[in-house]
Order: sequence, then C-alpha cells, then structure tokens
Amino acid sequence: MTGGALEAVRARRSWSKVTDDAPSRSELLTLVSAAGRVADHSSLRPWRLIELRGADRERLGRAINKANGEKGASTKPLRAPLLIAVVASFRKSEKVPRWEQEAVASGVAHVLSLLLDEAGWGVIWRTGHYTRSKAVAKAHGLKKDEELLGWLYVGGKPSGSRPGRRAAVDARHNVSRMPAAKGEIVDTAIGSTDSAPR
Repeated sequence: MTGGALEAVRARRSWSKVTDDAPSRSELLTLVSAAGRVADHSSLRPWRLIELRGADRERLGRAINKANGEKGASTKPLRAPLLIAVVASFRKSEKVPRWEQEAVASGVAHVLSLLLDEAGWGVIWRTGHYTRSKAVAKAHGLKKDEELLGWLYVGGKPSGSRPGRRAAVDARHNVSRMPAAKGEIVDTAIGSTDSAPR
C-alpha cells in the first residue's frame, strides 16, 4: 500500500525547535480549508482557529504567567513565529454530544499539522494546564461555549536538525476483535464467526 496520505503520516514528526520562517496567511487558509474536511457529524463545524503572530505571542505570554500567578510574560509562545490556537466551539445539538464535537476540533488540528508538515513546515502541538485558565481564555476572546485545546507551534524546519523521534507502532497491540458472544468461536485469522460445536 502506497500513497501520499500514507507517506505523509509515516513521515510526520514533532519539531520542538523551528526557525523564524512561517507560512503566510494565504497559505494557512488553503491548508485549513482542506483540514476542515474531517468527519463532522451533522456538519456542525464546532471549531475555529486563532493565528498568533508577532506581539500576539507576547500577550499570550503575559496571560500564561497571570494564569500561573507570576509576573511578566512567559517566553514559551516565542518559540515559534506562528502559533495556531485550536478552539472547540460547541454547537447546540441533540444528536452530537460535546465530546464528539471536541473530537472534530482535535481532528482538524491533527490533519492541519500533517498538511503543514507535508508543506515543509515544522509543527508541534503544545498544551498545558493554563489552556483552561480564565486569563488565557480572555486573551483569546473565547466565548462561554468554547474551550482551548492548545496551540500548533509552526515555523521553518532548521537545516541539519532532526525532529523528535517516536518508536514505531506495532498495530497488533492496538487492534483487536470484538469479544465472541457466548457459544461462538471467533476465527481471528480470517475474521469469521462460527457457532461452537455442541
């Protein structure tokens, strides 16, 4: 099995250190438009993104320190030239619970990180306990029905630098069959279910 999506996912890594280069707003909008095609029950689009550049990052740094009960500004947001705040923007729905809407927002962020990586940008998804703080929520202009899921830190990939490495996934440990019903035997080799002999 080969293909662009498969290879892009296999090649993805988190980049904790990036250069000061960043995608333009136009490029970002193109990628976000594609990322927004994730599975979305009832097409609620329960998400939005906030781009932070320049002084925006310093304002976030002050909000983070305020959330931590500290003075001044945290330098964490300055680690990348572009931060993309991922926001779950919950919609009223009898069919789609909040957890499912949050999953959609997370899906958009993950797909966007893949697209950015494939486009040549270094990306890492950062979170922290302060994502749920009032100070940080206020700095982002969040509404009462919104929650911050973290930020994608985006920048150029340093030449000669290696991204973070992750051990290969042995899918056999993560994929299983549904337990057999009483009186049935599951053939795990071919995936068939037969009645047990009496």
